[in-house]
Amino acid sequence: MNQDQGRQATQGVDWPKYMQGLGRHKRRVREFLGLSQEQLARLAGVSQGAISRLEAGRGLATPLLVVVKINAALKRELGRFDPELLSDEARWLREHDDRSVPTAEGFRDITLTRDPGLEELIRLYQGMPSRQHERLLSVVRATATALAGGGQTTSNGTEAHADG
Repeated sequence: MNQDQGRQATQGVDWPKYMQGLGRHKRRVREFLGLSQEQLARLAGVSQGAISRLEAGRGLATPLLVVVKINAALKRELGRFDPELLSDEARWLREHDDRSVPTAEGFRDITLTRDPGLEELIRLYQGMPSRQHERLLSVVRATATALAGGGQTTSNGTEAHADG
């Protein structure tokens, strides 16, 4: 996704409304767990005021670290519940790594493709000036053909044979 696509993806988002929804969600989970704002703040290592602002939807300037700490504490506490008591959605929240809750090992990168080599090739392609893309593709085509034991491939993608 380039910068323009990123801007388009967030254009039209009503951020205050989004934060109100996020705050409602956090409050519902906290209350379900039977925690006060003060208890959650202690578990998360943040201030009670940060919890209050986030839950009230006044957290437009809430640092990401505060949200991550709150998510981690809520997920940890949700993990204490018998999964059979929870809805499918709550079980999913409890059991899945949503990349907003750190693990003991730190942040775990996601795998973007099934083959790390393909991911590297795409990264190389994206990192090149667009005027060089066709050259890279020509090299890749020729290499793939050579490795497959076939004939040579020309820059336009057609196969050239040594015999004529």
